[in-house]
Amino acid sequence: MQSAQQPVQSANSPASTAARPAEARDKYRFVGPVYDLLSAFYSGKAIHEAKVAMLDEANLKAGDSVLFAGVGHGKDAIHAAERGARVTVVDLSETMLRKFDDELVKQGKTHLDIRRVQADIFKFEEFGQYDMVVGNFFLNVFSEDMMDRVLKQLIDLAKDDGKIVVGDFALPQGNILRRQFQKAYWYVAVSLFWLTAGNALHNIYDYPAAMRRAGLEIKSIKRFSFAGLANYWSILGDKQAIAAAKAKA
Repeated sequence: MQSAQQPVQSANSPASTAARPAEARDKYRFVGPVYDLLSAFYSGKAIHEAKVAMLDEANLKAGDSVLFAGVGHGKDAIHAAERGARVTVVDLSETMLRKFDDELVKQGKTHLDIRRVQADIFKFEEFGQYDMVVGNFFLNVFSEDMMDRVLKQLIDLAKDDGKIVVGDFALPQGNILRRQFQKAYWYVAVSLFWLTAGNALHNIYDYPAAMRRAGLEIKSIKRFSFAGLANYWSILGDKQAIAAAKAKA
């Protein structure tokens, strides 16, 4: 779960990081520093595997422009940059961006082609500029109606032939006991971030359905397990279907 976006005054110049007003509260200032630790404790490697699942040779090539919304600590963004992508990361939380900078230094990757922007995703208006837009564990911070709006914004930031990637908690599957356990597993996580960061409290979202409603064609869904349960997934959507529909209209 990355930082929720709220309206701020920001400058999105290509070479600069947008400053955030001092009075705007960084809701991740407490949980942000231990985000990676919580992720590892709660999922082992499954969350990281879900985050990088679609950043492979089939979907990402050197020179592609890739946007990570709500980047958090950004190991997935670093992975994409290592594969030769031109990466932009956007996050409202100063705490999370500092942790991202720390991760770059820790890995010795400060030379990579990564642009860092502190901004509300709705204030970031580089529409139609990205080959791939990634929202990993980002959409889950919002209420359902806001989630649909944020997803549309991410789609608008992609090129007409661009890809949208969403990695997150997966809908429960299996018998009733397994499904109930997965729901409880989700509610522990969402309740923690509701208490510490003010994120929305809601059921697990059906992201493939939301992406289809937004006009995307689902190209791939990969699930990742922890403790014997497929609690996470990564979904790849193609924007070309939207462009084709507009062309026919």
